[in-house]
Amino acid sequence: MTQQSCFHCGEPVPDNSPYQVTIKQEPQPLCCPGCEAVSNAIVHGGLESYYKFRTELPPRPELSEEELAELQIYDTPELLQEFVSQNDQGIAETTLAIDGITCAACAWLIEHQIDNLEGVERTAVNLSAQRATLRWDINKLPFSKLLAEFKSIGYGAQPWQADEQQQKLQREQKTAIRRLIVAAIGSMQAMMFGVALEAGMLENYMQQEFILLFMWMSFLVTTPVVLYSAWPFFSSAARELRHKRLSMDVPVSLAIGLGYAASVWALVFGVGELHFYAIAMFTFFLLFGRYIEMRTRHKIGSGGNALHDLIPQAALLLDADDNEEYVPSRQLRPGDRILVKPGHTLPVDGVILSGHSSVNEATMTGEYLPVSCHPGHQVLAGTQNIDSPLIVEVEKIGQEVRLASIARLSDRALAEKPRIETLANQVSQYFVAAILLVSLTVFSVWLFLDPSRAFWVTLSVLVVTCPCALALATPTALAVANATLGRQGVLITRGHVLEGLAKATHIIFDKTGTLTEGRLELKEVRWLANAEDPRREQAAALAAALETQSEHPIARAFTASREEGIKATDIQAVTGQGLSGVITNQTYRLGRADFVAPNTGLLPPAEEGQWLLLAADDEPLCWFRLSDQLRPDTRDMLEELHHLGMQAELLSGDQEGAVASIAQELGIENYRASATPEMKLARLRELQAEGHQVIMVGDGVNDVPVLAGAQVSIAMGDATDLAKTSADTLLLSSRLIRIPQAIRKARKTRMTIAQNLSISLGYNLMALPAAAMGLIPPWMAALGMTSSSLLVVFNALRLKDKGNEQRLSEVTSRPASANPQQEAKA
Repeated sequence: MTQQSCFHCGEPVPDNSPYQVTIKQEPQPLCCPGCEAVSNAIVHGGLESYYKFRTELPPRPELSEEELAELQIYDTPELLQEFVSQNDQGIAETTLAIDGITCAACAWLIEHQIDNLEGVERTAVNLSAQRATLRWDINKLPFSKLLAEFKSIGYGAQPWQADEQQQKLQREQKTAIRRLIVAAIGSMQAMMFGVALEAGMLENYMQQEFILLFMWMSFLVTTPVVLYSAWPFFSSAARELRHKRLSMDVPVSLAIGLGYAASVWALVFGVGELHFYAIAMFTFFLLFGRYIEMRTRHKIGSGGNALHDLIPQAALLLDADDNEEYVPSRQLRPGDRILVKPGHTLPVDGVILSGHSSVNEATMTGEYLPVSCHPGHQVLAGTQNIDSPLIVEVEKIGQEVRLASIARLSDRALAEKPRIETLANQVSQYFVAAILLVSLTVFSVWLFLDPSRAFWVTLSVLVVTCPCALALATPTALAVANATLGRQGVLITRGHVLEGLAKATHIIFDKTGTLTEGRLELKEVRWLANAEDPRREQAAALAAALETQSEHPIARAFTASREEGIKATDIQAVTGQGLSGVITNQTYRLGRADFVAPNTGLLPPAEEGQWLLLAADDEPLCWFRLSDQLRPDTRDMLEELHHLGMQAELLSGDQEGAVASIAQELGIENYRASATPEMKLARLRELQAEGHQVIMVGDGVNDVPVLAGAQVSIAMGDATDLAKTSADTLLLSSRLIRIPQAIRKARKTRMTIAQNLSISLGYNLMALPAAAMGLIPPWMAALGMTSSSLLVVFNALRLKDKGNEQRLSEVTSRPASANPQQEAKA
């Protein structure tokens, strides 16, 4: 038995499908409730002739040989290397710029269609930025075939580049403005003619010929609005229906198309009423709302473009003779030397070979204070040189620079949809189907009560209940919040972070490198030998001389104590024990007591810190106490968390004394020392079993298991690469005060989403009965629908308000130390 095809869209009809439409008293099979609702609306609207004159079903577009050959260029190794990253197994990743995306239904269609291709592992569409991130097996599916599939379902796709994407957005904006201008002019003229006709003013003062002229003028000024300005609604609705998908453009297109067709019928045959002005105004109001939403989306989605735009296109290359030559930044290779003049932006990641200057890293970290740089200092692409020329050796280029990795993480976060956004999209889909069914019911009732008003009341119902606001409620708020936090140095890399931050009740910190800076400082010198010994004043300088050649973190604690006249020779290092060397014909040792003075039986003091013993010819001279310093804003951060009702814990692998001292200093009641990664993870699971939502903040490899297990994980900006990869959020500036700031923003975002959903659903519930009773004309319905959408967008934009962050900004700007240079480095 041959499987039937859907009478409306041509897709196969499932067995025992209950959906059908009656055409000329003959039932025709349909594949889904969406096709049933649309086809019945067409029939009941008196437009069943559409099926009569339709010669064939809309075919799936086939690409020509020329188009396929053009796409195959992207399979060349040079272009693949530029646009696609792949591993040894052939698993490839890329980001594509997509043309034609108008709503969440478009994103769903692309993901659903592309995910069904052989070899595709994941497709994630970023609606705000109009980009798609794909992961697939390039051995099974060439890149050109992937691009061809996008074209075959009606969307243009090309490898995303910042400059091309920006041009595409500009073209989209110009086209939208032209459509909006045509709709504005047409609606004004149609309103002038239409209101006069409906008010009966012309019947009393003008002849019938002039009345007929004004009716035809209404038709002429409305037709460009429908055929040009409203075209995106029709094309989007047709694409969705071809794939058995309902979107908000379906009821919009039905309202515009049926209203226009009915008015033309009334004009030609003199039966019914003309409502050209209502159709034109509806189109204008809807386009105006879409334009505002598009501008907001472009501004939010431009964050990725802005990151790439930070990298200059040209660089000043130095040859072996230090001759300067401007070259494209793409031609730079690791090992090249470039000159970065004051005021110029670095095009690559590299290390300073010569020069002393300050670098503005605000674009990377969100901190406005410049950082002092010197030879050996690492510098990043996108940061700006301030004071003096720098010669930099190129280390990373192109997609390997940190700026590019930040952009990829940001795209991943925007592409991943939180549970609340997915739920909202599903609700809007069912809502459209419900609207169509309600509209058919209203039409049937009014056909019985007052046939002359049945069509226009139904049109008002379609217009007033368009779920534009519902579809915009969640993604707009999330996009604004992500963009705002990103500018403040909080990079969200997963889609669930905002939801998790808003629900969090507990937060766990690692100590070293998280609450502290991970830099040892010399805190105390405790002299043991004769108080009159002249070496007492030089103790730190003697230790610094022994540590001169060491790269150990302990050596940095003595750097400031170096003196020119004190030098050590024959320096030897014993791993895990200490150092020995000769200074002024005496042998000095620095390190553990059992290594420095094994016969004395000395034990380090019990106070907090790491204790090192200095001895000369086996005579103990003094103890050095080294300690890691707290980050400048640690106390302020914990105070803000307390105000937010968060419970803080400290889990550290350090010894009991050091951890207890830090916990007592910061007022953290719950802490655990000598905690292994397994112990940290066990404590996390214990809290989660009690129903708590936990945030984990860490920086080291030992924190990776617990970072991966927490509901939300945060890695410091200077964390290990593995910790950054495992974390959901990166603090680019390493400012701990950003954590409570992000929590506040997440809670406000959750509240804003709830407000937006309440606005959109409340508006529809109130407006639907009034429209169904015939109390709302079509033009007023258009105004109400557009107003609700704009209200949702503007409410989401309130998340950019700096009011909530003002107090935190003041806290952040407090002096953390008496040393301004140290504060600047922090």
